[in-house]
Amino acid sequence: MFVHLRLHSEYSIVDGIVNIPHLIKKLESFEQPAIALSDQMNLFGFIKLYKAARKAGIKPIVACDLIVENEEDLANPHRLLAIAKNKEGYHSLCELISQAWLNNVRKDHAEICKEWLKKYRGLILLSGGKHGEIGHLLMSGKYEQAKTLALAWKKEFGDDFYIELQRAGFDDDEVYVQAACQLASETDIPVVATHPVQFLEKEEFTSHEIKYCILGSYLLADPKRERCFIPEQYLKSTEEMKALFHDIPSAIDNTIEIAKRCNVTIELGNPQLPIFPTPNGETLDDYLRTLSMQGLEKRLIQLYPDEKERNEKRPVYVERLNNECDVIIKMKFPGYFLIVQDFINWAKNNQVPVGPGRGSGAGSLVAYSLGITDLDPLKYDLLFERFLNPERVSMPDFDVDFCKANRDRVIEYVKERYGRDAVSQIATFGTLGAKAVVRDVGRVLDLPYSLCDYVSKIIPQDPANPWSLERALKELPEFKRMYEQDEQIKSLVDASIPLEGLTRNVGMHAGGVLIAPGKLTDFCPLYCQPGHDDSVISQYDKGDVEDVGLVKFDFLGLRNLTILEWAVAYIKAFNPAAKDFDLLSIPVDDKATFDLLSSGNTTAVFQLESRGMKKLLKELQPSTFEDIIAVCALFRPGPLDSGMVTDFVNRKHGRAEIDYFHKDLESTLSSTYGVIVYQEQVMLISQIIGGYSLGGADLLRRAMGKKKPEEMAKQREIFQEGAVKKGYDRDLAVKLFDLMEKFAGYGFNKSHSAAYALLAWQTAWMKVHYPAEFMAATISSEMDSTDSMQNFIVDSIANGLRILPVDINESDYMFKPVEDEFTKKGLSPRTIRYGLGAIKGAGEGAMEYIVAERKKNGPYKDLYDFCCRLDKQVMNRRMIENLVKAGAFDSIDPNRAAVLASVSSCLEAAVQSHQNSMQDSLFPDDSHMVVHNMVKDHRPWTMKELLEHEKIVLGFHFSYHLFDIWRDEIRRVIPTSLQKLNKPMSSVMIAGVIEDIRVFPKKDGNGHVYILILNDGTQTIEASIKEDLYLMNKEILQKESLLIANVKVSEYNGTIRVAIMSLMTLEALRNEYARYLTVEIHDTKQLDSFKKWAKKHPGHLPVSVQVSHQDFVCELSLNGFKASISEPALEQLHNSGLVYKINYI
Repeated sequence: MFVHLRLHSEYSIVDGIVNIPHLIKKLESFEQPAIALSDQMNLFGFIKLYKAARKAGIKPIVACDLIVENEEDLANPHRLLAIAKNKEGYHSLCELISQAWLNNVRKDHAEICKEWLKKYRGLILLSGGKHGEIGHLLMSGKYEQAKTLALAWKKEFGDDFYIELQRAGFDDDEVYVQAACQLASETDIPVVATHPVQFLEKEEFTSHEIKYCILGSYLLADPKRERCFIPEQYLKSTEEMKALFHDIPSAIDNTIEIAKRCNVTIELGNPQLPIFPTPNGETLDDYLRTLSMQGLEKRLIQLYPDEKERNEKRPVYVERLNNECDVIIKMKFPGYFLIVQDFINWAKNNQVPVGPGRGSGAGSLVAYSLGITDLDPLKYDLLFERFLNPERVSMPDFDVDFCKANRDRVIEYVKERYGRDAVSQIATFGTLGAKAVVRDVGRVLDLPYSLCDYVSKIIPQDPANPWSLERALKELPEFKRMYEQDEQIKSLVDASIPLEGLTRNVGMHAGGVLIAPGKLTDFCPLYCQPGHDDSVISQYDKGDVEDVGLVKFDFLGLRNLTILEWAVAYIKAFNPAAKDFDLLSIPVDDKATFDLLSSGNTTAVFQLESRGMKKLLKELQPSTFEDIIAVCALFRPGPLDSGMVTDFVNRKHGRAEIDYFHKDLESTLSSTYGVIVYQEQVMLISQIIGGYSLGGADLLRRAMGKKKPEEMAKQREIFQEGAVKKGYDRDLAVKLFDLMEKFAGYGFNKSHSAAYALLAWQTAWMKVHYPAEFMAATISSEMDSTDSMQNFIVDSIANGLRILPVDINESDYMFKPVEDEFTKKGLSPRTIRYGLGAIKGAGEGAMEYIVAERKKNGPYKDLYDFCCRLDKQVMNRRMIENLVKAGAFDSIDPNRAAVLASVSSCLEAAVQSHQNSMQDSLFPDDSHMVVHNMVKDHRPWTMKELLEHEKIVLGFHFSYHLFDIWRDEIRRVIPTSLQKLNKPMSSVMIAGVIEDIRVFPKKDGNGHVYILILNDGTQTIEASIKEDLYLMNKEILQKESLLIANVKVSEYNGTIRVAIMSLMTLEALRNEYARYLTVEIHDTKQLDSFKKWAKKHPGHLPVSVQVSHQDFVCELSLNGFKASISEPALEQLHNSGLVYKINYI
């Protein structure tokens, strides 16, 4: 028998490709009784191994390949293998690894200090083979030093220290083994055989090398790259290991001895909460009831200001509250509710916006009373049992949305309250998905980027049902054809398949925060991503931390809450009377808001801004808040594909009959016009008709979702018998059960939908009533995303808002609403000022400094004054140049070219002025005038040049539409704007800028559909183009290029469709339609320039010269001379300082 004690799985990240389920199968075939997972400096995969191994009857051993700091040579650390004997050893390993990642990270890895080991117990240590410190000394010929060190280890760890032997197949293995055996004999230290396993099969060596190259950014064939591994590092059988160590049988026997000594038992599935401190020694149960009742009373006052109505309603609320408290206490979860309400109410009391709810938690009245949620569950028929089912014990799980900008403040509060060693975030493991692995492998194999990009793009993107390469080969005919016909593509795919799905990197869970009842390292080790010292995370992922008993609390950052916070701040700044403005006081029956939603004008509206959602809103014409809840639930692939949505819309508008199936179900189904939309409706129907308890109804709902035939047959019978027992017709019961079973797969959680509908409503209401404040906040939230920012700016302008350009003397870091003619009338502003923070390369600190300095010492007079006043520590030349290119100095001097040319001179002059001010100068400081005289005659940029600079520093064209560069010229030949394509036309010439190119695989898998998104400043349209025409003209069909085309316009189901029939370049248009070229001449210098240009660019177009001289202007035709009007020729003409015009007739 033999046990592998050294094995790197895929969780070693950089090296190792062993998949744990595959490992267990292989061990079963070898009949090996135990396995140690010893990933390098982590336990990422241990719980997965623990569960899989125990299930297979194999003993899991927790171990770690430790990197040990080498004080004499920091660049070459040593290795040591640590194995946990027992629970104490497990805790020691957790502490040891955590300490390294939190306190001793070098470049991209953590190291332990040798001295640390002395304070930890419960560990077996293996010397690390020739990579350990002892091995290094032996291989360096320092035998006596190695012996002294070995004896020191023996003295410290006694029988728990072993000399590690390896015969992996490296050239110098035997030199080490002989020296190590001699050392072991002389020191009486036992030896143990290990094999450095990196993959399961010998044939996987190349796959392992490719993965190693991916993570190390190497080329596989690079002769200079380090070769650290060999094909022999596969999982060897017992027989193979015995053959390797036939002369040292004790080395094999000791693997079994170590395995027997290791007995780590991890308690799984027993969640442990931190202790919540209650006042005056109250029990958790009593304190929950007290806080809930107090909170309910406050809520009732808000809901029912009239005391008489409040007294009438109170009994229903109190009864439900008491019932919920009874269930929570019985299930022993009061502590969980108290912990969640504590950090949520801290957030609310400390100006951190919190969402109204998320997930099924909004169905709890206790949660509403405690301030955890902000939606009355009784008003919207939200069910507590959907959140916490007394008939199915599982941890409650509140997902909490916090303002994204302030979420970390709440996490910091939790750390202070429960202890920093008890709180962390959670690891996630990024994997090599099909699209990504093709790109990564292609790069390592040094294949052309275009080929890898093409193959990657063919694989569909479907997060809900991710595509694998094997699935693509089966279901995509074009992919299979390429694979079979192209050797490079076949090699790429074959090399990618073995790596697909393997772990690529470690990340941080979007919202999960752990709060332990003590030190986290009592449960799991911790990890800190290199370069992110404040980002401590568990080494176990979400599933594994819950398995070991840790409780996850979801702290999710939601950008829209930040937007609402900023917008409310803007509202209060402009309107002192609105100082008590509260989002929860917004009415949910506002006609103007429903009009906005019904028009589909929902860009920037939470959850409702996609194209498909806008289309649905236009069709539905929502008129109640319940409609918004339903929309949030219905707009998903299942309901959309099933016909539910169409049925819902038709029923609302009377085009289809509303059927409630039975009068007893009308109240349950009336809000959705008889369509079963929500899971809660399934539960209520089960209760009303089938006689289920709500807990039992939740179990039925879950069973329907899982679609297990045996369980469904059992539940069908229970439902029918219950219905008959309650006096309902069996046929009705059969019909309802069939309907519920059908819709259970599509049904959505109403609690979640209602909470998100409230956020959607709040953002829509803000867009209607405070558009400038809301959109300024929205745009500011996306300053790091050019595409989103541009989309919101375009939408703002389309909705009648003015966007003022960035201005060094007016702009703040963020976009902001500003006073205008509306504010003078006491109305909300309709004008937004561009933010400095949206300029690329403009750091927040630098831009905030600009604003602070301006507010303190007044507006900047000019660039020189600006340079004199800036702090050289926070500003640099590039930042200033980007400000100029963005137009930030236009209000001082609109000639951006001249201002940009003066940046260097102004900076130098500012330095000189500062030096002069530090001493008594006999001469006046005239630096300012010198700079001014140097640049005052600089030629302004053309529109094209100006827009090119804006594109670089703003990410898009702001001052003009890109089409404006050609608009005047184009319109002389093509008068039809895109806006006028509103009726069928068999043939019409159009022009516009390509904003986007969308490519979709055809349903039959043969070829692609190509759609060009065009805009000419009047309208955005979609135009289809045939694949062969697109591929023939691919080089000129690029984003932001001018497109001139002959198109056919048709109508289908009330929608205008545009199909491109042929293409024309601008040069071809000019050659066909231009009649002559006019060049303006003002002096002899320009005349000389023109002559030089004319000689270099002869062509076919007649030329005339327009001569200006004092009191007269005359135009002279140059008979016989013809010039080229190619793009390079015209660009050189412009660069010569000459103004020209192409004349069309």
